[in-house]
Amino acid sequence: MFRVDLNCDLGESFGRYKLGEQKEILKYVTSANIACGFHAGDPSVMRETVKLAIEHKVKIGAHPGLPDLNGFGRREMKTSPQEGYDMVVYQIGALQAFLDTFGEKMQHVKPHGALYNMAAKDKELAEAIAKAVYDVSSSLVLFGLANSELTLAGEKIGLQTAHEVFADRTYQSDGTLTSRQKSDAMITDTQTAVEQVVKMVKEGKVTSQQNSEVLIKADTVCIHGDGQHAVAFAQQIKETLERNSITISSLVD
Repeated sequence: MFRVDLNCDLGESFGRYKLGEQKEILKYVTSANIACGFHAGDPSVMRETVKLAIEHKVKIGAHPGLPDLNGFGRREMKTSPQEGYDMVVYQIGALQAFLDTFGEKMQHVKPHGALYNMAAKDKELAEAIAKAVYDVSSSLVLFGLANSELTLAGEKIGLQTAHEVFADRTYQSDGTLTSRQKSDAMITDTQTAVEQVVKMVKEGKVTSQQNSEVLIKADTVCIHGDGQHAVAFAQQIKETLERNSITISSLVD
């Protein structure tokens, strides 16, 4: 029996700037990664996104990023392991306060953007992030790029760790994501994306841009909520997975 979680990055609006259709996409996912104010999000957006996720019975996680609003957290910064630890603890705490006001538990932590990709390769940064999550609560699930330094660090410290794959991103032969700076980083054809997801979940493989088969573990699938056709994309992925006898549920169900 195949089972997978569907997650989406949400709460990434800021002030008057709106990003994504949160109310609609929450109908199709099981976990929400909510921005904590560093790369996107603000206090009001965080509260509203928490409220919407609870109403849709979607599990909630913190989505900590680098302190770079202008670059949406997608630009690398020279960050020491201690700085990585501190910023992750800080951002988890911010979201946890809103969850406390609703009497809701946090399910997971998923780093955002450049911080996520840096931790996928940098062992010391990965271990600092895993320790930050563990020190806040050892019951939290750590989301990280499948088969990366971050998932390895999470497993090593004793966290439940979810290996994450991406529906709309292409892969390199070493299992890393293609850089967003390259024109072939994103998959824009929905059918191609759906076929990639089914293959990753059922076969444990993904075809890289170098046309090699890469072994991959898929505990949770990321669906980006800021794409042009994000809602229709999420709906089609959910329906296709179900037709392929893949159960969709959150990590703690």
